[in-house]
Amino acid sequence: MIPAIFLLAFVTTERLGELWLARRNTAALLAKGAYEVAPGHYPLIVLLHAAWLAGLWGFGAARALDPGWLVVFLVLQGLRVWVLATLGRRWTTRIIVLPGAPLVRTGPYRLLTHPNYAVVVGEIAVLPLCLGLPWYALAFSVANFVILAIRIRAENGSMVAMRDFITS
Repeated sequence: MIPAIFLLAFVTTERLGELWLARRNTAALLAKGAYEVAPGHYPLIVLLHAAWLAGLWGFGAARALDPGWLVVFLVLQGLRVWVLATLGRRWTTRIIVLPGAPLVRTGPYRLLTHPNYAVVVGEIAVLPLCLGLPWYALAFSVANFVILAIRIRAENGSMVAMRDFITS
């Protein structure tokens, strides 16, 4: 029980810190002339993540941790840090485009187009599995898939527009 509470407190604190960082980075990028793409789906992302985390507190705080899944989750946290460090001040929770800025092609972006989303997909599934909640992992993975399909389509469109802007 106590390890689950510590894990959930860690994830909650991490997410709140990321929201602060994202707001700071978003404001700085907008001040430099950046703009947001496809903001309409963003409330769905916030709702999904808030419901996911709240539900984990409700269903998982009193459960034992699965050590194998916990190791996978910790590896995902390392990948999350790598993504954030690679993007630096360009990391946000929104799709923010800074005209003239090149696409990031270093770090995990050498390997995947959307490594942050790969980490999030893993986290949405693995954290509930750490708490022995496979049905919860499945339900939120399906919901996350639907929202990420919308988001990735919008983000890919903005990357194509940026590439065309830079090469024209």
